[in-house]
Amino acid sequence: MRFFKIIAAIVLLLIGAYAASMYYFVDESKDFKIEKEINYPVEKVFNQFNNLQNFTRWNNFFTSSNSIDIDYYTPYEGQGSSISYTDPKNDTDGEMFLRYENPNKTIRYQLFEDRNESPTVVDVKFKALAPEKTKITWVVHTPKLSVLKRVENFWTEDRFAENIDKSMISLNNVLGNKVEKDNQMAAIKYDSLMVENEEEKLLLGINVSTSNKKDALYRNIVMNYNKIYNYTTMDLGKKEDEFGFPILITDADNYKDKEVSYFLGIPLSKKIGLTDNNFSFRTQGPTQNYIMYYKGNYAGRIKAIQQLIQKAKKDEMRFGDIRQTFLERPVEDDAVNMKLSLSVFK
Repeated sequence: MRFFKIIAAIVLLLIGAYAASMYYFVDESKDFKIEKEINYPVEKVFNQFNNLQNFTRWNNFFTSSNSIDIDYYTPYEGQGSSISYTDPKNDTDGEMFLRYENPNKTIRYQLFEDRNESPTVVDVKFKALAPEKTKITWVVHTPKLSVLKRVENFWTEDRFAENIDKSMISLNNVLGNKVEKDNQMAAIKYDSLMVENEEEKLLLGINVSTSNKKDALYRNIVMNYNKIYNYTTMDLGKKEDEFGFPILITDADNYKDKEVSYFLGIPLSKKIGLTDNNFSFRTQGPTQNYIMYYKGNYAGRIKAIQQLIQKAKKDEMRFGDIRQTFLERPVEDDAVNMKLSLSVFK
């Protein structure tokens, strides 16, 4: 019995020492600041923060778990918007509110975690460093913790910083595809032949061989695009702003052949695990292209392709594949809106 009393006394002393050290040497709440820069204009960056549906698509706090379930509440965007979430696998839940916004300058969030009555308050400040560069500053104030829980403040800042690092990678990927789409649409000049340098792309898609009779080719393209789109959005869970315009790659002059082989793919930011062997990744290397924008029925693209080939021959350039980028999703019995790119080299 005496032994147990000694052990109990030691335990009480240890608890007392721990409580005293937490009380006198560890703050009940923690304040810290994290700064990052991103190479996109402030108005495009801000929209990824004040629209909570956008925010939860790239923020690692929400994307790191496959079991998290999020409910969004009106107005969905701007001051007054909010969400609630629950993650049964990780046994956590909470609510997040957007309490204040000054467009393109400041946002304030309140995050209530696991029925904690005191919120984590996060002020995010945006500063345009250049037309295509934005500085983002997070100022975080954590909720007050009881004496026995204050030890958590030792790793709160590191955990938050790690979350931001991972989130910035995702935000870059989201904005990369979104800005690329916006820039391509803004640069359209139909039926004008231009020169363009194109960066490397990673495509997820399908290799296909099909008949070139009448409208058979285009019907086949529509069918395979729908397969790729459904697999990307439903099976892989990608959102519209996480991938680029669909691209068809084929021989430049195979429009004369009875059978056509092509690769049709959707640009993604990085490789991920595939669960269907019908799909594969293909890397499209950087190229110099002669390009034309075309709108009309699919068969009418041939005239534009011929113009690109003639230009290459006139300039004594060798040419490779033709890439057909669909700026509007291909739909059967509907006009196409596309960019035709002929890769050229000496």
